[in-house]
Order: sequence, then structure tokens, then C-alpha cells
Amino acid sequence: MSSQNTPLAYVRKEMLEQQPAPRGQVGVAKWMRENLFSGWFNTALTLVSIYVIYSLLKAVLPWAFGGVWTADSLQECRTILNDLHGNTHYACWAVINERWNQIVYGTFFPSSEYWRTHIAFVLLILAILPVLFDALPRKMLWITAVYPFLMVWLIWGGTIWGPVSVALGFVLAYMASQFAGRSLGSGLTGLIAVAVALIWWFFIGPSVTSGLNKVLPLLHLQEIQSRELGGFVICVIIGVSGIALSLPIGIVLALGRQSDLLIVKTICVGFIEFIRGVPLITLLFTASLLLNYFLPPGTEFDLTLRVIVMVTLFSSAYMAEVIRGGLAALPKGQYEAADALGLDYWKAQRLIIMPQALKISIPGIVNTFIGLFKDTTLVFFIGIFDMLAAAQAIRANSAWNGITWELYIFIGLIFWICCFAMSRYSQWLERKLRTDHR
Repeated sequence: MSSQNTPLAYVRKEMLEQQPAPRGQVGVAKWMRENLFSGWFNTALTLVSIYVIYSLLKAVLPWAFGGVWTADSLQECRTILNDLHGNTHYACWAVINERWNQIVYGTFFPSSEYWRTHIAFVLLILAILPVLFDALPRKMLWITAVYPFLMVWLIWGGTIWGPVSVALGFVLAYMASQFAGRSLGSGLTGLIAVAVALIWWFFIGPSVTSGLNKVLPLLHLQEIQSRELGGFVICVIIGVSGIALSLPIGIVLALGRQSDLLIVKTICVGFIEFIRGVPLITLLFTASLLLNYFLPPGTEFDLTLRVIVMVTLFSSAYMAEVIRGGLAALPKGQYEAADALGLDYWKAQRLIIMPQALKISIPGIVNTFIGLFKDTTLVFFIGIFDMLAAAQAIRANSAWNGITWELYIFIGLIFWICCFAMSRYSQWLERKLRTDHR
């Protein structure tokens, strides 16, 4: 057979090793090409943005990192800066180093009692964690349930009997609801529970608490007035209280607005539209100046509690609309499925409707929470010395008169850390609850 007729095999017997992808198709190079330099217009925007960022950093970084952290006054700080750099165009962070306690705890909070705020903050973290992360032991929810009463005792002081009396009112309401549910049915259970709690809190509890305080003043702490609270502490107290209370109230208002009962729907719609149409600062002035005129003579209503009530009502009106949007986004089939399963209204809401509506509403809910936390700075206008009021007091001091940027940057950084943490948690929760596999 000639060489031209010799059969040749072109089938490879071994597999080639996998080759790495071209550098331009993976990693940072691919991301930059697709997101920063995908066309002439995006390329021009990228270059302009790089120049603007470079110009800002060129001016800000030397000012921030070339500053002074140790000085007793602005004049001394400027003297040190002039010796170091030949001019005073640098940050004077010494005001933060010297007056940080005034920003965190307020102007009038006794320094000997700072430890109480530390314990309250640690317990706050322990109380929030089991609510945010279901992987933690459910037994930790006992800390969540007890924390509000411990926080009041730690911050405001006095004996332990006051918070115990308030907690006992909730226990009695629960026991009354259980007894009424077995004896009278579910129709009057809620009204009986509320009546029992109010009778205890307003008529029986105060007398019992007063007697126990005289006979056995257990775990007595120095009493702190609301006017002494301030700084970051008061922002956390008002913000966390408003966030914790506005969500359940907002859910009830959203359900009430969709109710078929005319009276319930009218009350909820009227409340939501009135609160949303009034600025928060107006409500705070009402809580500070006018609310006492509508209370019986001699009634003492703590200023911080009044502010918490108004902030909660304000936030709950916005929360109701956010949740109503989630309810409206659910397809009608979900309601029909609940009816097909034979569930009553409340079981359908608890097991089927509300979990899906809340999942849809997570971005709006967290956005409302962030706005509420930032709005706590408005208490400055009614005489509560929050962080902004503390900054004003520091600037009014002769030693630091004239300083501005450093204080407000530090305060803004505190708010940014808290709000960014809430934002990141909401994004994590959305990813965890996502069921569409996109």
C-alpha cells in the first residue's frame, strides 16, 4: 500500500489540561471593563470621577491625619499645629479626646454613674441579637423580654420595685386573657386583659410600689432625672424604643386601614393621615409643652417618656403605609389559599399573609427605622441635650469656642455607623429570605 493510502488517526487519546481563562475575562480586569470602561461615555465619567475623588482626598486626608489629638483648648491646639506644620489648617481632634464623654453621656449625667449606661448597652446588644438572628438559642429571648424593665431601672435609678410592678401588670394581663379565653371565649379576652393591666398600673400598683419602697428599698440606685440624660445615650433610648414599638403599632394600623369595619377603618385612616401631615417637631413641642395641660392636676409624666410616645406614634403612621404597601403587593391567591385552608382572619394573617408582606416591606421598614433614629436629634429643640446640643455646649465653652467641623464629623460618623449597620442587616435578611433563586 502506498504512503498516500496509509490511514491517519486524528482522534486524541488523552484529554488536554484545562487552561486558565484570559486575564481580560475574569477578576478585576473584567469588572473594570464591564462597569467602568464599557464605552466612551462611561470611560469619560470614570476619569472625571477619579479626578474629583483624588482632589477631595488630596485636601481631606492631610487635614484629617495631620491633626492634633492632645490639647486642652483650641488655642493650644493651634499652637501645636503651627509648630508642626507651619500653619493651623489641620484638624483639632483634641476636642473629641477631651469632651467625648460629654458627647456620649450628655452634659449633666453624673460621671460616677457611667457604669450603668455601659451595662444597659451590653444588655441591649444581648437583647437584640436573638431577635435579629434565629440561629441563637431561643432561651435568650428571656433577656429580650426582661430588658425594657432593667433598662428603665439602670438609667433612671430608684429601687427595683417600680420596673417589677410594671412587668407584673403584663403578667396579670396575660393570666387574665388566659382565664377569660377558657371561661368567656375569645371575644372579650383582649378587653379584659387591657382592663386588668390598667387597673393594676394606675390604681393598685403605685400603692404597692410605694409601700415596698418604704419597707424594703431593694437595689436602690441614684435617681437620674430626664433633664440629666443626653448625648448618644438619649438618642439610643429614644431610637430603640421608637423602633421596637412602632413596628407592631404600624402593623395594627395597616390592618385597621384595610378593615371592613367602618369605625375601625375611619379611626386608622384619620390617625395615619393626621400624623403624616404634621411635622415631627410640632409633635415634640406638643409633648413638651401642651401635653401636661390635658392631664389631671398633679400628674407627673416624664419628659423622655412623652418624647418616646410622640416619636413612636409618628413613626408608626409611616410604618403602617409601608406595611400596607407590602399587603397590597401580595397576590389575591394568597388570601384565597388561607381561606381554603379554613384559617380564621388572625391565623391567616399570622401564618400566611403578614410574613410575606413583611418580607416584601423590609427595605421600607428599615428605611423608616433609619429615619427615626436620625430624627432623634430633634429633641434638641425641646431642651433635651442630645449629641448636637452637647456639641453646641462644647462650642460655647471659652476653651473650644470657634471649633466646628471636628465635632460634627464625629457625631455624623456615629450616626453613619449605626445606620449603615441597619442597612447591611436588612440586605442580609433580604438575601436570607429570598425564595425566587435569582
